[in-house]
Amino acid sequence: MIGALASLAVAAAGADPSAVLGLWRSPEDGGALVRIEACGAAVCGRIVTSPRLQAVPDQTDVRNRNPTLRSRRLADLLILKASPKAAGRWGDGWLYDPEKGGVYTGTMELTPDGRLRLTGCIVAPFCRTQVWTRARALTAAEPAATGARTAIDNR
Repeated sequence: MIGALASLAVAAAGADPSAVLGLWRSPEDGGALVRIEACGAAVCGRIVTSPRLQAVPDQTDVRNRNPTLRSRRLADLLILKASPKAAGRWGDGWLYDPEKGGVYTGTMELTPDGRLRLTGCIVAPFCRTQVWTRARALTAAEPAATGARTAIDNR
C-alpha cells in the first residue's frame, strides 16, 4: 500500500474537488485498490481490496505501531485524509501505510495525465511519493472482490 501520501491543468480540473473521487490503484501490495470519497470538506481514502486481501479477507492491521489498533480489519480501513488546497491539489493531510504501520503527513496532486501523485513525509525532506492510477468499477456480470465494500476491477 502506500508507504507514504504536477497538478492537473486548471482547464481540465477547474476548482472541482470531486475530480479525485473514485477508485484508485496503488502500486503497493500487488495493486491495492483505494476508494477516495468526500468526508466533510476533505477527502478520505479507504482500502477496498488487494490481491492479498482477496486471498485472506480477514487480515488485520498487525503492523500498526499502536498495539491497540492491530485488531482493525484492513478491508475498508481509512488510510488517508486531505483538504483541498487548489485545483487538483490536496494537503494538510495524513497518510497511513499499513505495510509499515506508520502515519505520515501527506499531500496529493492530480497530474495532467489523470494520475494521482501522493507524497507522505516523516519530516521533510524524508518523504516518499507514489503515483496511483484510476481503476474502473466492475459491471454486474463480473465477479466482485472478496472482502471488498465495493466491487472493483482488479486487473
